Amino acid sequence: MKLKTLYVAVLAATTLAACGGGESETAAAPELDTVIETVAATPATDDMVVTEAELAGNPFLQTWDTPFGIPPFAAISDDDFMPAFKQGVLDMRAEVAAIADNPEAPTFENTILALEETGDLITRVGLVFSPLTGTELNDKKRELQSEIYPMWTRESDKINLNEQLWQRVATLYEQRDSLELDEQDARLLELTHRRFVRSGAAQDEDTKAKVKAINEELSSLTTSFGQNLLTSTKAFTIEITDEADTAGLADNFKASIWDEDKQAWVITLDRSVYETFMTQSENRELREQAFNGYRLRATEGDTDNGPLAIRIAQLRAERAELLGYDSHAQYVLEYNMARTPKGAEDFLLRVWRPGLAQAKAERDDMQAMIGDEFTFAGHDWWHYSEKVRAERYDLDVNELKPYFDLQSVTEGAFIMAERLFGITFTEIDAPVWNDVVTAYEVKEADGSHLGVFMFDMYARDSKRGGAWMNSFRNGSNIGGDSIRPIVTNNMNLTMPPAGEPTLLRFGEVETLFHEFGHGLHGIMTKIDYPTFSGVDGPRDYTEFPAQILEHWTSQPEMLDLYARHYETGEVIPEALVERMLEAANHNQGFQTTEFIAAALLDLRWHMLSAEEAAQITDARAFEQEILESYGLIDEIEPRYRSQYFSHIFAGGYSAGYYAYLWSEILDADGFNAFKEAENIFDPEVAARLQKWIYEAGGLREADELYRNFRGSDPSIEPLLEGRGFDPSIEVES
Repeated sequence: MKLKTLYVAVLAATTLAACGGGESETAAAPELDTVIETVAATPATDDMVVTEAELAGNPFLQTWDTPFGIPPFAAISDDDFMPAFKQGVLDMRAEVAAIADNPEAPTFENTILALEETGDLITRVGLVFSPLTGTELNDKKRELQSEIYPMWTRESDKINLNEQLWQRVATLYEQRDSLELDEQDARLLELTHRRFVRSGAAQDEDTKAKVKAINEELSSLTTSFGQNLLTSTKAFTIEITDEADTAGLADNFKASIWDEDKQAWVITLDRSVYETFMTQSENRELREQAFNGYRLRATEGDTDNGPLAIRIAQLRAERAELLGYDSHAQYVLEYNMARTPKGAEDFLLRVWRPGLAQAKAERDDMQAMIGDEFTFAGHDWWHYSEKVRAERYDLDVNELKPYFDLQSVTEGAFIMAERLFGITFTEIDAPVWNDVVTAYEVKEADGSHLGVFMFDMYARDSKRGGAWMNSFRNGSNIGGDSIRPIVTNNMNLTMPPAGEPTLLRFGEVETLFHEFGHGLHGIMTKIDYPTFSGVDGPRDYTEFPAQILEHWTSQPEMLDLYARHYETGEVIPEALVERMLEAANHNQGFQTTEFIAAALLDLRWHMLSAEEAAQITDARAFEQEILESYGLIDEIEPRYRSQYFSHIFAGGYSAGYYAYLWSEILDADGFNAFKEAENIFDPEVAARLQKWIYEAGGLREADELYRNFRGSDPSIEPLLEGRGFDPSIEVES
């Protein structure tokens, strides 16, 4: 069944929304038995009916006569989603019932493989609806989110907690050593059994009922969290009408934020705009206003996410204990590389200590530059950090941007992929969901079709913030029927004025290569089964295929290939590259500290027992207590405060935000393999990377896949060295 495929799509989608729910809906947390009664009293979906009239002409029920089966976006209306979703539910119920009620003894084919093959229509709908709620959100899609996701949670629980199915799966798992399965079949059986166990299938009926109730409430709460955040984020703007207040802003940035209708320069909280403004603006008062707007998102009124965060943490802790775990973090990390909450926390603290020491030194350097004029504060960090960089390394980031035009950077990513893996990208005319989207056919070295890669790079009001990868179709090869992926990369770059180039900050270049790595992980898969094809594995591993590609962005031989001046075509000067590399670890203390502060906050939210979680009444007070206990300095905010920490409260990173840094152990150590070969495109190292990482999906446990690529377990030393840290430094907390 495509359960994993659609579950991931739905889970990701909960971070992509905007609107809804307020404190009154979540402040008073009902007892679990009350929730069960409420769920039982809600309209049942067992009598779901979809009429022929509702389905007439529905594009999801038709063959898509488009290049490579790309969804016909122009033909799909918001009114098409719900009827097709309901029909998908009915189809899947019939398919699952046929498996569960099969009078024949369970076999791999009639149970495990049959489950894997169910749910085609509901998956098709979900894999279009989910990405579009992230890029083209409107009031209708918001309403559909609130209906579809709870419905899906209810249906998935019916499958995962179905006693007849569970007994068939458990029987086969007990017989696994005698079934003579090949590696992929055996892995599918293992992961199917694991999913049922972790869903609560082995529990008694009372426990299953409680788990179902929790799952349904969580589905609603996480959707509301994401909607509140997007609403709050998009609501904040600063309109600058006096040109004197634009002091320090580069001309191209001013042009990109000029609003002709408002006759003002408009500062939003889109990350690209926010960081550029905080770095360049000489107006300290406006920087403080933007800083507070960013850090106080979703903290008041109808969009206050604090009560939702508390309730989500409470429910997750209750569910974990029902399933036999001490905490949600223990449940999540059971199959991650870190294994335990303590393992993750100890790792973070090993990097936190030298990072915090460096952050304090960075703060002192900036206060010394300011002198006695005023006391340095958090809203000064971006601006004065850049001043220190310019003074210390004779480097202005605006010197770099002309060499990083979006088109040339994208072409650079394509060149890298071809040099490493032999794959090529050719732009195609294809259906798109927005006119700014571009599409490419990806081919193997032998010219055979590998998949479709689409790029949606620009910010707009209907689009969530940040950068991410989605799939409109995942790869599989069941019974030799090869289905190749359709993946998309998304960023939120500022649209330049007509006719002007899109020039990137170097951090945005790294982000583009990062998301491109996720896309390659999805598109290069050679796994037969959707359950573990493409981007699969524990969170502290799946960032590795993305993060390792960031290393190529700054390699001199790579820069020669793609970093060219957008006007002259001149390759970025060697002297400028040297200054850029010398400054690479500038502000690393701040970047490390703000990230780990958020990662520790995530762990501590999810290390709570159900009893401890029930005692929390103020999300901000809990957050401050935790961060103070680790010694976070006042001038640094965690990268994400609880109320806008959508990764963990509206997405799939709960108890797993640390994964980005853990994966840096892997990417730093993994890139060393190329450095040891003295060739960043070494064909032997690249072949191992391709086979055991990008093509392998979740074929084996993550640590085994990494060892097969690298030949040994990873070492943390390259990570610390790469950040310029002294690993012997200890900081009192």
